[in-house]
Amino acid sequence: MARLVAEYPRTTRAFPLLHANQNTPVPSTSKYVVIGSGISGGLTAFELIEAGVKGEDIIILEAREAASGASSRNAGHVRPDAFRGFSAYAKVHGEDQALKVIANERLVLEKVDEFTKKHGVQCDFNLTTTFDVCMTPEFAAYEAESFEAYKTAGGDVSHIKFYEGQDAQTRTKVKGAVAAYEWPAGSSHPAKLAQFLIQAVVSRGGRLFTFCPATELRRNESEPGLWDVHTPRGVVTTERVVHCTNAHAALLLPHLESYIQPNRAQAHSLTPTPSFAAEKVLQNTFSLRYSLHHFYSLIQRQNDGTLVLGVSRSNPTLSEQTRASVYSTDDTFYNEEIVRDALQSFGKIFPDFDSANTMHGEGLDHAWTGIIAMTTDSVPFVGAIESLPGQYICAGFNGHGMARIFTCAPGIAKIMLGKEWDDTGLPECFRFSEERLSKLSTKAVPSVW
Repeated sequence: MARLVAEYPRTTRAFPLLHANQNTPVPSTSKYVVIGSGISGGLTAFELIEAGVKGEDIIILEAREAASGASSRNAGHVRPDAFRGFSAYAKVHGEDQALKVIANERLVLEKVDEFTKKHGVQCDFNLTTTFDVCMTPEFAAYEAESFEAYKTAGGDVSHIKFYEGQDAQTRTKVKGAVAAYEWPAGSSHPAKLAQFLIQAVVSRGGRLFTFCPATELRRNESEPGLWDVHTPRGVVTTERVVHCTNAHAALLLPHLESYIQPNRAQAHSLTPTPSFAAEKVLQNTFSLRYSLHHFYSLIQRQNDGTLVLGVSRSNPTLSEQTRASVYSTDDTFYNEEIVRDALQSFGKIFPDFDSANTMHGEGLDHAWTGIIAMTTDSVPFVGAIESLPGQYICAGFNGHGMARIFTCAPGIAKIMLGKEWDDTGLPECFRFSEERLSKLSTKAVPSVW
């Protein structure tokens, strides 16, 4: 195992708010408290201000450096599910909700594109297309079945292209491709996006407190309608507090422990060889799949050419010990066995990379981990926490936060301001409720992304 600073925070060390208020006591009161400074927390605060809340009425609490958690550690894939997860969602939530889940992810891509252009966000966002590459006949059959089920249920497939055999290999440049599907997607530098949101909130009066975890929430003794948020640097009393801590939500909401499972993911940055540089930079993103849970994700940043390779920890090529280590909230080290698997598999999938003859500076640059949150029904928890009036949640993105947060965070902001669920435009199955919890099995539904 090796200790690390994650890739994306590593490349944004000049962010002036990285250690904001790290020694400053928290205020005694704040109308709104956002726990977590990732993309969901930053966007929720941003949307509250956009809706008319004074920035001075909002504080953000972050346990470590600004935006140093999962939001800044993901591989930068803004990749909506076009159809593959439909059958799995339908089994749990019904076909109507499954169609809405897929449609919502497509909408998020549009929202991210619109937001980054409107605000001039320098986060390397690249609107392109993605390939779902089937590396085995078995998975090609699974994809075909999923596609037909989605289409038969009325799902829109007009934006999806299909290739097979030699055509798939030519289109994707993956020599072992059995089949491939292509649809609109994007990539970004997620830490830069998270940092933009934080900077925007602070510039409008919001306050960020880093290295200041919320350690406990208690009802205020004088006014039971208020909450005392305890931190190492004081107690802040608030009317509304929102949990934007994704896989860590159960630390402050222990009754969710059985329903949010932290999973450790790993990614790698590679400096390209000439075959992936200059005019040969990959213009598309990829999910390279041998089976539903054995896959690799790949993007290439357009500004500097860095390749970012994500790996599933369920790969049968990995040892049982490595596969079992997925269940953890510890993101301070990466796994050397996964690094070896990633590089070997990348070399097989893209032999033109020619890793055996790399020059100095080419090849593996860095490896890091991030913690994703799997819910037991594969969709996020968004909404008011009925049993704790004044508390809200926007968490549990199932490894698909980049394809969900840009509708979920605006949705929770609306709920915090008294709007109805229908005003959010979100699928009803995303709505957090005690009734939903009571129906859930404590055994997680396998990831569909």
